[in-house]
This record gives sequence, structure tokens and C-alpha cells, in this order.
Amino acid sequence: MFGSALIVQAIGAIFIGIVTVGMFQLTASFESVNSEADFNEAMGPFLAIMASTLGVSVLIGFLGSVLQGVLVVPVARSVLNRRTGFKQMWQLAGRRIWPLLGVAVLLTIGGLLAAAAVVGVAVLLFTAIGPGALLLVLPLGLGSAVLFVWIGLKLMLAPAAIVVERTGVYDGLLRSWQLTRNNWWRIFGITLVVAIMVGVIAQIVQIPASLAATAIGGVVTPHPDAESVTSTLVVTTIISSVIGALVGSVTFAFQASVFGLIYMDLRMRRDGLDVELMRLMETGADPDGVPGSPSTPSPDASLQAPNQPPQGGQFPASPPGPRPPA
Repeated sequence: MFGSALIVQAIGAIFIGIVTVGMFQLTASFESVNSEADFNEAMGPFLAIMASTLGVSVLIGFLGSVLQGVLVVPVARSVLNRRTGFKQMWQLAGRRIWPLLGVAVLLTIGGLLAAAAVVGVAVLLFTAIGPGALLLVLPLGLGSAVLFVWIGLKLMLAPAAIVVERTGVYDGLLRSWQLTRNNWWRIFGITLVVAIMVGVIAQIVQIPASLAATAIGGVVTPHPDAESVTSTLVVTTIISSVIGALVGSVTFAFQASVFGLIYMDLRMRRDGLDVELMRLMETGADPDGVPGSPSTPSPDASLQAPNQPPQGGQFPASPPGPRPPA
């Protein structure tokens, strides 16, 4: 889980580092602006940097949504104390990669369209009313944030359902909506506590590292010029990005494991999955599969319900002759 999360975090760290260095160089170029023409010329790269920052955020969110579905495999197998290697995890999840990509695209596009709609309405209100539109924009923004969190939690188990239950994109979203019914506040509380824990731990690790990188830059170049400042920024950005990727990998793997356990818990509460898991533990069946998936074999005849004929057949006919009294 850590290795897979590290790959995604490393990709994000590389792009963030490039954007950070580009932003620094762009800021330095603004200092030499002396006319409106120079300002308009510098605004083009500035908007490109802003668009790149948004694109990196969207890319990380997209990859994180896909990876959340992949990481549910080792979580589900660990419920039965079954180890899962890196290759085995991707082999089991790779069969569902296209639905995972589909749901990630759908959730990403839906989030972007919702945010664009809110921003567009706010711009229209400010254009039509002026500063007084703030009285309408603030409740609109707050309500939109609440609605976004509510829908996000209702749909956050879709990647897990797609991988474990082998559903399609629409069925996975519907399954997540059904599983979280009457459990939203409990899921919200767990998610909030985990987010606070992860945020505090990340800040505890990253703030001293950032201060140390800044101090090192001050010692190495006590009398900086433009070239040395750029070189120092590149070095400190690399150090911060590496530390951020390592911390982000640990925290993302932890969050993904929590989401996976929430999914398994809801399956136990609603589907009786705990009974099936106990049967798998006793029989040792399907040792290389994902517990809870449709491929799980049915229990043997000895575990069938009472008063049911074996193997779907019929009970033998009663022998002829008088019957004993009831």
C-alpha cells in the first residue's frame, strides 16, 4: 500500500516542484515590469501557471480516486489475515481498472462542473448587484460546501464496490449510496477524525523540514544573488517535495485503509458479510481472491440451512406403511 501510494505522491511532487519553481521565476519577472505592455505580457505565463496548479490538483485527486479502489484489495484480504504482495494487489485490481478509471473521471468532472457552476453564479451576482452580492454569495458558498461534502461521502465507497463486487460505474455509485444510507453521520465523524489526525501528523513532520531547508539555504548562500537564490530554491523544493511525498504516502495509505474498513464494516452490517468471512476462514477457500467478491464459492452442504434438501435436490420419499403418531 505504501509503495503504490508513493508512486502517486511522487508524480504529484514532481509536478508541484515544477510549478513552484516556475512561480518563483515568474514572480521575479514581475519585478522588472515597467509598463502596461510588460504587465500584459507577464500575465500570460501567470495564468498558465495558475492553470497548471489547478491541473496538478485535479490529477492528484483523479489518481487518488483510482488508487483508493486498488488499495481496498489488501484491506479486504487482511480481514482474513491474508498477505497481499504489490504484484498480486495490482493483478487483482487490474481486472477492474477500466470501471475504476470511469468512476474517477466521472467524479472528477462532476466536482469541477459543480465548482465552476458555483463560481459562475457568484461572478454573475457580483456583476449584477455589486458588493451587496456578498450577502448572497456567502450562504451560497457555505451551502455548496455542505452539499459537496454530503454527496462526496455518499459516493466515496464506489471505487471499493467496483473492485470487490465487480460492478460497473453506475452500479458502483448506486451501491455506495445504498451502503452509506442511515450511516452518514458515523462515516462523517470517522472521516473527520482521520483527516484531523493526518493533517496534524503531516504538519508536525513537514514544518520542521521546511524550516531546516530554509536554514540550510541561508547558510549555503549568506549573500545571495539571483542565480544562487534560484539554485537554493530548486534544492529546497526537491527536499520539501521528497519529504512531502513520503509523508503523503503514509497518510494516504492510512486513509485508504480506513475507507476500506468502513466499506467492509457496512457490508457486514447490511449483507451479513461477516458470516461469509467466517466460512472462508474455516474452509480456507479462494485463498488468492478478494473476500466479499462474487467469485467467493458458496458454503458446502454441511453448512446449509435446516429443512433444506442437499445440493438443491429433493428429500427421499417416505417409506410405505403406517406412520407413527405425531
